[in-house]
Amino acid sequence: MKEHVGFAGLGIMGSGMARNLLKAGADLTVWNRTPSKTTALIADGASAAPDLASLAREATILFLCVSDTPDVESVLFREGGLADGARENALVVDCSTISPSATKRFAERLSSRRVHLLDAPISGGSEGAANGTLSIMVGGEADQFERALPYLRVVGSKITHVGDHGAGQMTKLVNQILVAGSMLSLGEALLFAQAGGLDLEKTLEAVSGGAAGSWTLTNRGPQVIKRDWSPGFMIDLQEKDLRLVLQEADELEVPALGSSIAFHLYRSLQRRGLGSEGNHALVRALEFMSDLEVGS
Repeated sequence: MKEHVGFAGLGIMGSGMARNLLKAGADLTVWNRTPSKTTALIADGASAAPDLASLAREATILFLCVSDTPDVESVLFREGGLADGARENALVVDCSTISPSATKRFAERLSSRRVHLLDAPISGGSEGAANGTLSIMVGGEADQFERALPYLRVVGSKITHVGDHGAGQMTKLVNQILVAGSMLSLGEALLFAQAGGLDLEKTLEAVSGGAAGSWTLTNRGPQVIKRDWSPGFMIDLQEKDLRLVLQEADELEVPALGSSIAFHLYRSLQRRGLGSEGNHALVRALEFMSDLEVGS
């Protein structure tokens, strides 16, 4: 791997991605707002940058994986941010899920500094990040996509260049509409089965091989039955992504009824202090409404 890689944002997803880049032989420098999250990677051979500008001065490809649009803007453009230290012709690969319109603005601001941007949001949960099997939808210039592709192939198994700047983020929001709908269906179905007195494990076995089968059913259904709310993807982030969906749907004047329902159910769970639980805990909002628990 020819380029020096920087990685900013070592949360649930970013840490797994950075580790896979390191395993693949990348010359890797990392930064995280909470420095303790860099410790394990440093022990395995990564370098640590003291600040974002220093990270950008060292690396020619800069991966970014943070929570929301304001976080990306801050990491890029605050005083001492990545843009302050970025080399000419550096490439920022933003794997966060943020506003498509903001992504276009960020690309223009970086371009004025002769720095490139790809919006490359990811899907596949913590399992995909750890195993290098993420789905990555990429917006930006075709030549920069080709430049990043060897590194993207380390962290993902399905990588698609979907268009110009912002198209990756729009495609990710399509993905999140589908994810939210599947989580809502999973919760409704298992609560229905519980109320009907069915054996939940046998029910999952019976329906998973037919038309109802899905990644969500296979990977999150058993967690719901066991009442294991550990996150592959947190409620707080799912709620944020659905907020972005609804904002874009309003601009586009298209209905997003299912996404709106899921958004408000997730928000109700946040109000109960459950935002750090996995997004499959959507079923808990339905449980509170029905005074019935799945798996109990």
